[in-house]
Amino acid sequence: QVQLVESGGGLVQPGGTLRLSCIASGTRLDYYAIAWFRLAPGREREVLSCISGIDSTTLNGDSVKARVRISRDGAGNTVFLEMDSLTPDDTAVYYCAAAPLTVRHCSLYQEYQYWGQGTQVTVSS
Repeated sequence: QVQLVESGGGLVQPGGTLRLSCIASGTRLDYYAIAWFRLAPGREREVLSCISGIDSTTLNGDSVKARVRISRDGAGNTVFLEMDSLTPDDTAVYYCAAAPLTVRHCSLYQEYQYWGQGTQVTVSS
């Protein structure tokens, strides 16, 4: 079973850049399709970006596609998320998730089986 831990959350000023990490425990992530989501109180869960486990092809959600970047580290155990030009509307708990190993392609709305516990991001001055 894949265990994921998000890190990098905290207080960020408006206009700043968000940099989050998704780290796997005991398993390489480079063969898994990985996606980033966020959830704010009173709102639906929103998909932000995903990266393929086949060729690292990426897709971004329409709401953030101009501001977000997803990438992998060289060792294959970490997936990063960067997002520019933050506003208070970006305040949410951010999650990373892995699709089943049998599904390696990147899709924003497919089932993701393994989830981290989330990291809180607060955008405020």
